[in-house]
Parts: sequence; C-alpha cells; structure tokens
Amino acid sequence: MSGARTLLLMRHATAEHGHGADYERCLTGLGREQAEAVGRLLSRRGYVPDHVICSAAKRTVQTLDGVLGAMELESPPEVDYSEAAYSAGVDTLLELVNGVDAQARTVLVVAHNPTVAQLAAGFVGGDALVSYSPATVAAVDLEVEWLYAAPGTGSGTLLN
Repeated sequence: MSGARTLLLMRHATAEHGHGADYERCLTGLGREQAEAVGRLLSRRGYVPDHVICSAAKRTVQTLDGVLGAMELESPPEVDYSEAAYSAGVDTLLELVNGVDAQARTVLVVAHNPTVAQLAAGFVGGDALVSYSPATVAAVDLEVEWLYAAPGTGSGTLLN
C-alpha cells in the first residue's frame, strides 16, 4: 500500500567494554561482522531505509557504517546523527521518529538498550525486552504517519 511506513529499530552491534569513555567505545570484530550481517539481512528482506536516526556514539555510527556498507544501496539514506539518541528514553526516541519528514517510507533507528528494546516491546510485545541482544532489529509496519508513531500504531516482529 502506498501509505505504508516501516520503522526499523536496531540496537548497536557488540562493542568493547572498559576501554575509555562510554561514548567512545568501538565495535569489536564480532560487532563489525554483526553489523554487516544485519545489512545483508535487511537487503534480503527488501528493507531500504531512506532516513536514519543514529546515536552519535562511536559504536552506533560504526554499526550504521557496517549495515549500510553491506546493503550496497544505489543512493545513501539521509542520516541524522543524534546526540539526543545517545541517552534517550523511549519518549525522546519517539520524538525523534515523530520529526521525520512525511515523505520517508522506511526509517532505521540505531541506538542503545534499554531504550531500543523498550520501544520495540511496545510494537512487538514483551519478548523484545529479553531477546534484544546486540545487533537485534525489529521491523514495525506503521499504520500512521511518522508524526503519530507510537506503540499501538503498528505491529512488528524481531528479524534476527
């Protein structure tokens, strides 16, 4: 249907622990592999983001780079690197989604737990809270415009 919108909610891939400031933590080798695997998964499933909201933390930026690199897109999506998404709660993350241009059809959010899992649980059910390991993605089919996106306005499933 022409009005369909898809929200992809991704937790960043596996990152190093105990190496400097949290904001500067990098992906591990496994994390880089996970990010690329998600990119291939999204491509196989036909998900092509035209807008991305990505936490500005190093590990989320590296995750997004791996995902998009593996997707081999004809044209890159518009990316908002958001300081707010780094420490966002569910309401703040939803506000960022609500501000996306109405023309966007598929939005990828790359952020952090517990917020991503909590938001995903509002669309896919409580299982998301216990199974949202690094590089997990939920795909949510929204029934409304981005401005009105909130739990209960669409349904989703965990992809991996």
